[in-house]
Amino acid sequence: MPGLHFTAAHDAAEALQAMRERHSDVGAERADIIIALGGDGFMLQTLHTFLNRGKPIYGMNLGSVGFLMNEFHEADLETRLAAAEPARVHPLRMKATDIHGKQTEALAFNEVSLLRETRQAAKIRIAVDERVRIAELICDGVLISTPAGSTAYNLSAHGPILPIDAALLALTPISAFRPRRWHGALLPHRSRTRFEILEAEKRPVSAVADDLEVRNIRVVDVAEDRSIAMTMLFDAGHSLDERILAEQFVD
Repeated sequence: MPGLHFTAAHDAAEALQAMRERHSDVGAERADIIIALGGDGFMLQTLHTFLNRGKPIYGMNLGSVGFLMNEFHEADLETRLAAAEPARVHPLRMKATDIHGKQTEALAFNEVSLLRETRQAAKIRIAVDERVRIAELICDGVLISTPAGSTAYNLSAHGPILPIDAALLALTPISAFRPRRWHGALLPHRSRTRFEILEAEKRPVSAVADDLEVRNIRVVDVAEDRSIAMTMLFDAGHSLDERILAEQFVD
């Protein structure tokens, strides 16, 4: 049995105690595998917590959706881990500059989203690799998603689902008004995307990288950071690839 460390969301305390009673917890530093108990949001939190430590993370769902998690069972953990299938994910790196010139950097394993802060629609200019692709997008917002995050907010905004090993990012508008017929784009994963907020003081916009929000932004730069890789483990036959494929055939 590999060395395990269990971590849990606040509302999964009972499950955490049960797992520690059944399995030894060697602590975060000595562990070979991190076991995360909670929902998808807690999995994202765990990915950030153990960033660059080289420890694979096996999630067990105690949340509502659990797309990034495995089913929760107290028994047979050793067997499940031995047969688990890995999925490597890379985050987006966001660099946001607000209207006062303050810069904030953050990583996002799901998506970076830009959202209007008031009743007025946002106006956003979008450039990819220093070439303006949309001079003025009038919208509630826009997001750029990793393959791992393509079934989250991106899917709710009618963006495409991406296979986990696709060298692509999804650029998806949120309630776009103009251009009316633009439904987003697929970008090569090496693309560098810049969002410029037009009329930033009049039409304030926030930027969100996973769970970090920066308000009143003027410019946001987003690019995938391939220097960072995290490994998630999934039960045999229930890999992230399979889940992403199956999600495209549900009613």
